[in-house]
Parts: sequence; C-alpha cells; structure tokens
Amino acid sequence: MIRSIAIAEDNSFALKSVQDKLGGYNDMRVDLVAFNGEELLKKLPWHPIDIILMDIMMPTMNGIQCTEEVKKKYPDIKILMLTTFDDDDKIFDAIMAGASGYLLKEESAEYLHRSILETMEGGAAMSPGIAFKALNLIRNPQNIKAGIPAHYGLTAREIEILEHLKSGLSYEMIAGKLFISPGTVRTHLQNIYSKLQVSNKIEAIRKVSKNRFS
Repeated sequence: MIRSIAIAEDNSFALKSVQDKLGGYNDMRVDLVAFNGEELLKKLPWHPIDIILMDIMMPTMNGIQCTEEVKKKYPDIKILMLTTFDDDDKIFDAIMAGASGYLLKEESAEYLHRSILETMEGGAAMSPGIAFKALNLIRNPQNIKAGIPAHYGLTAREIEILEHLKSGLSYEMIAGKLFISPGTVRTHLQNIYSKLQVSNKIEAIRKVSKNRFS
C-alpha cells in the first residue's frame, strides 16, 4: 500500500532534503507540497492525503495553527511535526493541537520512513531527545507553560537560556544542560535578541535584569 504524503515547509532546502529522504522508498509518495499552513489548507481538498509532514516555523500560518485546522476538518489525516527546535512549549503545543508525532529534521531517511509507518499504524513517533522531554512534561505537568512572562513574548525556554547565560555558562554548557545542540542555543539567542531588541548577550542580560524577568 502506497502512503500519500503532504509536506508543509517554507525552506526550499529543507523541503528537498525531506523529499530526497523519501525518494528511495516505494511504499510512500509525496503528492502535495505547500510553503505555509494557509497554502496547505487550500490544497488539501484536492488531494487524498494520508499523512502530513509539518514544519512548525512557517509564515502566514505556522505549523501548530495549521495542525489545529487540519484536525478539525480532516481528523483522519495523521500529522508528524518536523522541526529544528525542541522547545518544551512547542512540543506541548504540537501535541495539544493534534500532532501524532514530533521529529527533528536531522533524522535519517531510515528513521523518517520508519516513523511515518509507525504513525500510520497508530503510533506516536518522536525523536529520542524529544521523547525524553515529552515524558518529563507528563511527569511534571506543573512545568507546562507555568509562569511564562508575557514581557516581550519570551518563551519559557528562552528565559531558561537567559538564566544560564547570567550564570556564566557557555553555549556548549547550556546545550548540555538542556539536551539541545549548541546551534539550537544560538538560534534561541537570535530570537531572544530580536524580541528584546538588543544586539548581544550582555545587553540581553542587562535588559532582563532591569525588568526583573528572572
């Protein structure tokens, strides 16, 4: 049985990477591609899709918003989130929106293929690091979105990274503590700088301390 797949991804390189990974398997076929959630919703009525590989950070309509809409209109379609991020709150939001699984984009072709099959059989495929975080959220539900300040729209993970920066930890040390890669730490910092309207970690820490976010 050939599984019909849709991919929602705004990055053309990431999109090609996923397509290439699936190209070697004859039991699934990419029948629909969209560059944001809004485009995906417009195209879905014309394609009998079994499963969607959904990016989270997309313009116009992000992956979590789109997942909510897809599950309302097409509850039988499975959705696997594909992302470079492993934020606790994004994992929680994706699960609550109706996603069946959550994978990092760096996973191998074999792992992606196996995860799609597992999801279609009713499983909940997750990258190992994400599964650990999801389990921690279940064990400690009070940590989910608890006490997240609304100031500047910082997420719990972003505030956590700022806390570690204030303690003098390096990017590598922060990555080790949070079970993420140094590159992901840098991506978070770029988002933090943008939200706080600063250009470096010293200015960010100063602004956070001044406003007593931590």
